[in-house]
Amino acid sequence: MIRFYEHLGRVFYCIAAVDKIVQKVEIEQLKEIVKNEWLPLENTFNEFGDDTAYQIEIVFDWLVANNWNSELVFSDFKSFRNEHKSLFIKEVNDLILKTANAIATSFSRKNKSEHVLVSQLGMILLDSE
Repeated sequence: MIRFYEHLGRVFYCIAAVDKIVQKVEIEQLKEIVKNEWLPLENTFNEFGDDTAYQIEIVFDWLVANNWNSELVFSDFKSFRNEHKSLFIKEVNDLILKTANAIATSFSRKNKSEHVLVSQLGMILLDSE
């Protein structure tokens, strides 16, 4: 599950950073959804006893701090999804899209670039159902 959440952190970062600036409100929106929706989703823990869903925030924050290049995020995510289709049930796919849309609309509504990325994400997830 750690790798799953790492991939999600990258995907959500990619959506937030598509306009070259990750806004504070986008970070806050992600943290709110992780806390309220991802943490209760399932209960796996890392070697330190922390809920593995926090990996979404950890990866996202690291990418923001390091101004990471996100060119391969979606192709890597698609490959991961193809190798782990059982993780991508409807409830999870819906939550992934909900989180992506919340990040995209949290600052000045969803722009064209964000809309394209969320649509690409939706196509990847639809392919797994």
